Amino acid sequence: MDKDINAKPTLLTSLDIPVFLISGGVLLLFVVMALYDIELVSGWVNTAFAVSTKVFGAYWQVLLLLTFFIGLVLAIGRSGNVRLGGLSVPEKSTFQWMSIIMCTLLAGGGVFWAAAEPMAHFISSPPLYAGETNKVNMAFNALAQSFMHWGFLAWAILGSLTGVVFMHLHYDKGLPLKPRTLLYPVFGDKVMKGWLGSLVDSSCVLAVVAGTVGPIGFLGLQISFGLEKLFGIPDTYTTQVTILVGLIIIYTLSAVSGVNRGIQILSNINVVLAAFLMVFILLFGPTAFIIDAYLHAFGTYLEQFIPMATFRADPAWLDWWTVFFWGWFLGYGPLMAMFVARISRGRTVRQIIMLISIIAPIITCFWFTIIGGSGLAFELANPGSISGPFTGFNLPAALLAITEQLPMGFTISVLFLVLTTIFVATTGDSMTYAVSMVMTGTDHPHASVRVFWGVMMGIVAAILISIGSGGISALQSFIVVTAVPVSLILLPTLWVAPKIIKQMAAKQGL
Repeated sequence: MDKDINAKPTLLTSLDIPVFLISGGVLLLFVVMALYDIELVSGWVNTAFAVSTKVFGAYWQVLLLLTFFIGLVLAIGRSGNVRLGGLSVPEKSTFQWMSIIMCTLLAGGGVFWAAAEPMAHFISSPPLYAGETNKVNMAFNALAQSFMHWGFLAWAILGSLTGVVFMHLHYDKGLPLKPRTLLYPVFGDKVMKGWLGSLVDSSCVLAVVAGTVGPIGFLGLQISFGLEKLFGIPDTYTTQVTILVGLIIIYTLSAVSGVNRGIQILSNINVVLAAFLMVFILLFGPTAFIIDAYLHAFGTYLEQFIPMATFRADPAWLDWWTVFFWGWFLGYGPLMAMFVARISRGRTVRQIIMLISIIAPIITCFWFTIIGGSGLAFELANPGSISGPFTGFNLPAALLAITEQLPMGFTISVLFLVLTTIFVATTGDSMTYAVSMVMTGTDHPHASVRVFWGVMMGIVAAILISIGSGGISALQSFIVVTAVPVSLILLPTLWVAPKIIKQMAAKQGL
C-alpha cells in the first residue's frame, strides 16, 4: 500500500482533469470578468459576500468553536497518545516540523496584520469594548480582539481534526490526499469517484488559490510601497510585477524541490529571522509595555473568549472583521490539513492538536504584541505617529511607521520586508504543493503541475493588481464566498475525527 501512496506517477496518468478544468476555469473566468468590468464584478462579489456572511456567519462561529473544543478534549484524554501516519517515530525533527507549520499557517498576513489590526481596533473600538475610554485599556482591548482573530479558533480550523482524519484515511486506508477524502466516512466510494468528488476538490482548490493569490498580490503592493519609502524606488506597476516575478521564482522552485528541501529551508530561515526580530524589539523596543500588554490582553482574551467568539450584536462590524477572517481561514482548512498530514507522520494526536490549537496561537499572540503592541506604545506616547500613516487602512505604512521608530530603524524595516516576503513565499510554496497534491492525489505531485499552479497564482495576482486596488479587494471578498462550500465539507470532521481516534486507540492498545 505504501508503495502506491509514495509512487511518482506520470503527469497524464495522475492529473485529475475535471478538478483542473473546474477550479482553473472559475479562476480564469473571475480574472477575465475583472479585466472586462471590475465595477460589475465587485458588485456581484459584494452581494454574494453579504449573503454568505448573513446566512453562514453564525454557523462558522459555532463550527470553529466546536472544532477547537473537540480537538482539545481528544488531545487531553488517553486518545491523545494515538500515533498517526503509520510510523512509530516522527518523520521530521520537532524544530523542522514546528517551523514549517508556523510559517505556512501564519503566512504573510501575520506581519502586516500584526501591525495594522491592533491599531485599527484602537482607533475604532470593537463593539464589545465600545464603552472603554481609558487609552491604555483601549490598547489592551485592541490586542485582545486581534488575538481572537488570529488565536485558538483560527489555528484549530487549519488542521487539527481535519489533519487527524486525513492521516488515518491516507496512510492507514490508502485513500488519496484530496479534500473529497474528508467526506469518505459519510458518502463512501460515491464521493471518491464521479461529479461530487470533483466538485468538492474544485471548491477547496478555488478557495485556497483565492486565499493565496490575495496575499501574493498584496505583497507586491506592500513591498513596492516599502521600497519607495526606504530606497526611493518608484512605486509603479513595473516595480510591483518585478517583485511578483521574484516571488514566483522563489516559491515555485521551493515547491518543486519538495517538502524536505525548499519548503523546509525557507521555513527554517523564516523562523530564525522572526525570532531575531522578536528578541530585538523585546529588548530595544517598548519592553515594559509589550510585557504588560501581552499579559493583560491575553487575560482579557481568555476572560472574554466566549463573548468575543459568539458575538452577534453588530452584523456590519462582524462581517468585515470576525466573519471575514473565519471565511478566509475556513477556505484554507482542507488543503492546510492535507499539508499538515503530509509533514506530521509519526506524530501523536496530542502533539498535532496541541501544536496547532494551543502552542502556535500563543506564539502568534505574542508576535502580534511584539509588533502591534509596539505600535500602540508609540501611538500612546506620540498620538498620530502610527495612526497618521495608517489612515485609509494602509497596512504597509503602519508597519514601517512602527519599525522606523525602533533603534536601527532602517535596517529593521528592511528585515521586516524580507521576512514578509519569505512568509508569503512559504505560503505560496506549501499551497502550490497542496493544490498539486489535489490535482494528482499523491504525496509527490508531478513537477510540471507544481510549476503550473505556482506560476498561475502569480500571474493572477499580477493581473488583479494591474486593475488597481479594486481587483485584489474583490478577490478578498470572493475568498469569503468560496468558504461557504468548504465549511460544509469540514462539518463531518466534528464526529468523524473522534470516531477514528477511538478506533485507533483500541487498535493501538490504549
